[in-house]
Amino acid sequence: MSERYAAELHGVIKEFHDFTLGPLDLKIQSGTIVGLVGENGAGKTTTLKLMTGVNRPTAGEVRLFGGDPTDAAARHEVGVVFEEAFFCEALTPNQIGRSLAGIYGRDWDADFYASMLKRFALPPDKMLREFSRGMRMKLNLAAAFGHRPKLLILDEATSGLDPVVRSEMLDLFLDFIQDEAHSVLISSHITSDLEQIADSIAYLHRGKLLFHENKDSLLQEYRLIRCSAADLDKIPAECRIFTRRTRFGCETLVKGWEDVRHALPDAVSDPAGIDDIMRFTSGRDAQ
Repeated sequence: MSERYAAELHGVIKEFHDFTLGPLDLKIQSGTIVGLVGENGAGKTTTLKLMTGVNRPTAGEVRLFGGDPTDAAARHEVGVVFEEAFFCEALTPNQIGRSLAGIYGRDWDADFYASMLKRFALPPDKMLREFSRGMRMKLNLAAAFGHRPKLLILDEATSGLDPVVRSEMLDLFLDFIQDEAHSVLISSHITSDLEQIADSIAYLHRGKLLFHENKDSLLQEYRLIRCSAADLDKIPAECRIFTRRTRFGCETLVKGWEDVRHALPDAVSDPAGIDDIMRFTSGRDAQ
């Protein structure tokens, strides 16, 4: 594995009785934030579990810092937050910190963990059963950062957080990758967060990776065009992703803005966000 990549999936397939994920080819480059998006059931959480060794692939290869995800040395470099995973509710943050110190040994940064608890206003001696969902997520994030990992793998890690704390977390993720030796893979339904911080976007749809592209290029390439049916025919077919037709005309998601603008220079258009790309792609495939 090249040192440029924190994690790689090569031809990975995971089969369930009613769903197949893959084959997937996905690389997480060091020093970057990769946003993983897709509708519910697209396979995002399964992909993250494959990368961390929680699930084993049916076929293909997963590499994590040059090793197998089940190797202790490789997993030691990863901080993980899964949406549904919480610590025992009878424990307090201080007790969790002591337990994690026993697991990570000298790599556990107790002072940093304590500073994160303070930053998130988490009472260190209060049992988790008394925490709200948002407080639990903050605790999971503090624990994930506590052993100073090189790769953060986050499943809906900002879900349930208020806008102020979410903004703080996004800044924290950006600071985390500044030395280009650290990386973040984050799945989220809050695509506006990903548009702020992600370097690239990977889009899973019905178990298939439709694309993994540079975020800025992606948002420049896709546009929403509003025009008549007659004008729509002037746009190259390969540029048209999906069209919603109404009595007022056509709204079309297009890719390849320069070609579209050349074919229809007077078209009314707006930038297409990640939500738009997902919404129109799902509409196309539902037909």
